[in-house]
Amino acid sequence: MTGRLDSAQPYVLGLFRIVVGLLFACHGAASLFGVLGGAAGGNGGTIPAGTWPGWYAAVIQLVCGGLVLLGLGTRAAALLASGSMAYAYFDVHQSVALWPLQNGGEASVMFCWAFFLLIFTGSGAFGLDRVVAGRLEASRDADVDAPASAVA
Repeated sequence: MTGRLDSAQPYVLGLFRIVVGLLFACHGAASLFGVLGGAAGGNGGTIPAGTWPGWYAAVIQLVCGGLVLLGLGTRAAALLASGSMAYAYFDVHQSVALWPLQNGGEASVMFCWAFFLLIFTGSGAFGLDRVVAGRLEASRDADVDAPASAVA
């Protein structure tokens, strides 16, 4: 049983990354463009451009969520996304009450830890990171196999 589960791990990790990235990008799109119900607490509107920290958080959500969804620059995007959610929790939610259940910070905590996991696991299957890495490795192998006169 463990062998089967282990062999499915890259695929499940890839699906996890896609879902987390999509949900995070949706938060950013809602806040920036007013889609999907609009900005939280904004009655369906958008966050005014340049306002701190909401607008910048929404840009991070949209961009990093999209990158994680595609599996492109997953580790770096997940690092930025995780940090932004840690900031959101401690700056916005934690001052209300200690526990996420009490202060409405469950989504921030879950996104923070989900992205933290992706920093260490990478994109898993279905990610563009693997395609880019494969092409870079193939081009390096081609350079190594080329005769010395062709390289110079």
